[in-house]
Amino acid sequence: MASNEHDSASSPQSNADSAKCPYHEGQNRSADAENPYTHPNRNGPHDTQPNAGDGKAKDEALETYRADAEGHDLRTNQGLRIADNHNSLKAGERGPTLMEDFIFREKMNHFDNERIPERIVHARGAAAHGYFQAYDNAARYSKAGVFRDPSKKTPVFVRFSTVQGSRGSNDTVRDVRGFATKFYTDEGNWDLVGNDIPVFFIQDAMKFPDFVHAVKPEPHNEIPQGQSAHDTFWDFVSLMPETTHTVLWTMSDRAFPRHYRNMEGFGVHTFRLIDREGVSRFVKFHWKPVAGTCSLIWDEAQKLWGRDPDFNRRMMWDDIKNGAPLEWELGIQVVEEKDEHSFDFDILDPTKLIPESLVPVVPIGKMVLDRNPDNYFAETEQVAFNPANIVPGIDFSNDPLLQGRLFSYLDTQMLRLGGPNFHEIPINQPVCPFHNNQRDAQHRQTINTGQASYEPNSIDGGWPSETPPADEHGGYEPHHERFEAHKVRARSASFGDHYSQATLFWNSQTEVEKEHIIAAYTFELSKVERPWIRERVITEILPNIDLELARRVGENHGIEAPTTQPAPKGELGTSQIESDPALSLMARMPDSIATRKVAILAADGVTMEDVRSIQKQLSDEGAEGLLIAPSMAPIKASDGSMLAPDAMLNGLPSVAVDGVVVAGGEGSVKALAASGLGLYYVQEAYKHLKPIVAISEGKELLAAARVPVEEGVILVDDVLAASLPLRDALLAHRVWSRDARANQMPA
Repeated sequence: MASNEHDSASSPQSNADSAKCPYHEGQNRSADAENPYTHPNRNGPHDTQPNAGDGKAKDEALETYRADAEGHDLRTNQGLRIADNHNSLKAGERGPTLMEDFIFREKMNHFDNERIPERIVHARGAAAHGYFQAYDNAARYSKAGVFRDPSKKTPVFVRFSTVQGSRGSNDTVRDVRGFATKFYTDEGNWDLVGNDIPVFFIQDAMKFPDFVHAVKPEPHNEIPQGQSAHDTFWDFVSLMPETTHTVLWTMSDRAFPRHYRNMEGFGVHTFRLIDREGVSRFVKFHWKPVAGTCSLIWDEAQKLWGRDPDFNRRMMWDDIKNGAPLEWELGIQVVEEKDEHSFDFDILDPTKLIPESLVPVVPIGKMVLDRNPDNYFAETEQVAFNPANIVPGIDFSNDPLLQGRLFSYLDTQMLRLGGPNFHEIPINQPVCPFHNNQRDAQHRQTINTGQASYEPNSIDGGWPSETPPADEHGGYEPHHERFEAHKVRARSASFGDHYSQATLFWNSQTEVEKEHIIAAYTFELSKVERPWIRERVITEILPNIDLELARRVGENHGIEAPTTQPAPKGELGTSQIESDPALSLMARMPDSIATRKVAILAADGVTMEDVRSIQKQLSDEGAEGLLIAPSMAPIKASDGSMLAPDAMLNGLPSVAVDGVVVAGGEGSVKALAASGLGLYYVQEAYKHLKPIVAISEGKELLAAARVPVEEGVILVDDVLAASLPLRDALLAHRVWSRDARANQMPA
């Protein structure tokens, strides 16, 4: 809660002295004399109270609002102790309920109003607390306090989300993922509100309602939920060529991350950073996962819809709970103002990225997420992000989509969170003091003291007051930029290239990734009922990306694709480079198997040494070996000892793990081979390109399941021999050489 006391030790003018004020006595003042009530901060900031810099400032601020019911009596919201919370007040045991039962009315009224409007987009989310710590070089680019001190940890709250679906939709649908970060800095909140894809579907915010209406479930039947595979989406994007680049990203494996920790994040728009000398530079923000990038594959993602619809949020929650934080580096691509027009695209166009091979990403800090929320609704659901929340040293560009977002987010939050005081919800409050003359309205929490709710004033000593711009602790000042232009509804000709970067992205993919993109377009268009929409995508959009892509998708739909690109030359555009390795998801593969999860299949008669040795080998690398059995009953090993399973075969399916080990033991393997679930487990793991290790008798389960012995299927007679092959296979994430043959497996 914001303090209602003045944050400085004393006011520049006491109430007693105010009687001598020339405004009180009517004395003459020169026209250029300084108004003491307008600029009392001229000698420096009065309310700057830096936190300790240990990243705990937000945790401490939230402590006021935490409520632990342990040891407390059950009471009403007015503090009245409740004697009976099971029965409403009635006229006799079988009589009607009485209207005077105020305890029932309070309880039911609150329940009736527990739900608030969900977000129009990004409704399904999961979040975590953590901290950001700048590197030594960050202050070179911006005077923002968050970048100034490398020893200081700034609290952050990060929310990941899908875009299309409702709060009840699935985690692993094909969709863009939101990546929104709230920095609780000493200068106020800075929100970096981005996605896991560096570009967006449209160029101007005027088209945002149209895009969202098109991608959302169709209005006549509210189908499909959480998916883009339907007529209205493909109708819209096939008529709007500017969407092509981002649609292509969404058809790639980027659309379903394996884990939030393996997901890149992007600010999407071009922003400005302002340094201490007032020099402005254009920047693109990047979050680079320390754990590397990898994804689910399409069939695996589909199966997770039914088996674990909370897969991504559960993985993050469990990892943080188990002491395995998520980590990213914050990087920037820097473009000097003089180089703004030196590219073959417009850096203000949000459907374009700046290739990293042209402008490398400079790391300027690190973020660690290490604490789960205490309450989903109070924090994850009520948190309000806004790209307009910035601090001195960070500013906007003229990107027309960004300019529209600066209006839209505030407008949406006031409706969703019940009025203009949503900033007083604990998760949204900054950690620095905040005072102004905004008063009243719904859900006001602050009890403002003093009579003056205007500025300038002399009644309350001129407080709260303005702060002039300064290198440190200064007031916000927008970047000075001169414009001379006519008012027009138009788009810059430099935004006219709609295809060159889509072609760049396509050319940068590996052959495996290209096959997945072809399969994605094929599947999505198969869900489109109107044939002319399918034909328009295949004949008028895809050829402008790549003729072979159009031909392959066309063949799968019985539609002949053109042999030349139909778009005008201006829309096709040009590119300074043919490909960029950084655009492939496989460019930043994990360099560690830490946090990976491996299923160890076992039943009665399993060799105890196999289980314990594999678990230790994985644990030594920071990974986890989970014992998976036919049931949750204890397993009796071949030596007579007992083992407690971590999950059942159908409780933690292979789609939820990164690899499978079949432990030895004749009785165990026979029991698994006699189980359809045991056979299916290894078949499915094979189909999803995961490493499979079989120890001694374990190879008999693979034979029974007709799993071919090839790359990534590792047979060993001794458990110690499994260590290095398993580790190397997990590092590769998938056995990509198996991709073409895996579809022959019926799992």
